[in-house]
Amino acid sequence: MIRRRSTPWIHKWSRFIIAAIASLGALTTGYLTIEKLTGGTAACVAEAGTKGCGDVLSSPWATVFGQPLALFGFLAYTGMLVLALAPVVWKTENNSNRKQLENLTWWLLLVGAIAMSVFSGYLMYVLAAQIKAVCPYCIGSALFSVSMLTLTIIGRTWEDVGQILFTALIVGMVTLIGTLGVYAGVNTSGNIADSTDGKPQQINFIPQENPNPEFGWKITTTSGEAEIALAQHLAKVGAKEYVAFWCPHCHEQKLLFGQAAYDILKENNVPVECAPESPKGKPELCQAAKIQGFPTWIINGKSYSGVQNLTELAKATGYTGPSNFKYFK
Repeated sequence: MIRRRSTPWIHKWSRFIIAAIASLGALTTGYLTIEKLTGGTAACVAEAGTKGCGDVLSSPWATVFGQPLALFGFLAYTGMLVLALAPVVWKTENNSNRKQLENLTWWLLLVGAIAMSVFSGYLMYVLAAQIKAVCPYCIGSALFSVSMLTLTIIGRTWEDVGQILFTALIVGMVTLIGTLGVYAGVNTSGNIADSTDGKPQQINFIPQENPNPEFGWKITTTSGEAEIALAQHLAKVGAKEYVAFWCPHCHEQKLLFGQAAYDILKENNVPVECAPESPKGKPELCQAAKIQGFPTWIINGKSYSGVQNLTELAKATGYTGPSNFKYFK
């Protein structure tokens, strides 16, 4: 009598485990998408003076085709969740159709997991070599992708291992080439040049050197009529901006104004330096104002956290002057 071989436990539960990991990935990227779209700051524990999740979300790598990268991650994880559970949820008495669905979804899971793992590997390189930040969300997402790939491979019996390797090679190459193409135009120097076509230019600052405790980094953008008029208006209405010299986001706010306009703000004591190690630091004023992060604007008693586009500052203060601002975040 031949005893039937039992099914390995991993084969029974692999789809459910993949679905659980995909759900965690969808929750993580969904949260980051909301924070990016609303201009919020992702909760992230980082040592003072070191770059963290906020710096990653504000980097040029965090936006693809004008949309948050996290949004595409959310869609990818959601797709993996659907593929993992489709044969489980879809009830049919036709065993042939069910088998076809299982085989198809396994191959799609394999392709998706390979693509996500390769893309995550590239982002880990960017995180370490370019942005030089610590982002638990990014590292967690990479681990999710690799875990799903591992489970896809060991979670069922593959009849042709060579075909898996061939698929991995093709999908990996296509993903890597596509990724490099998407990010080919990213400026990694951290320098912002003025636009020559008259259209507003997006600001993305990646520091390449340590900031000066007295003024941070040098402002490399120039001010137009609108920026100067808004700066004068902000000074007139008594707006305050709480900053730290080592904060890249604070420097991005400066770049939105340009040198001349930001000089007007400084002449009227609009920026308040909160870092105690700066010779211009006034941490007692920041503590009194209960500042939690940088930059923070306080306008008419209301707090605005994070980098504010000049159109947002204009709206918050009732500014009615020229609004052809040169830069946006």
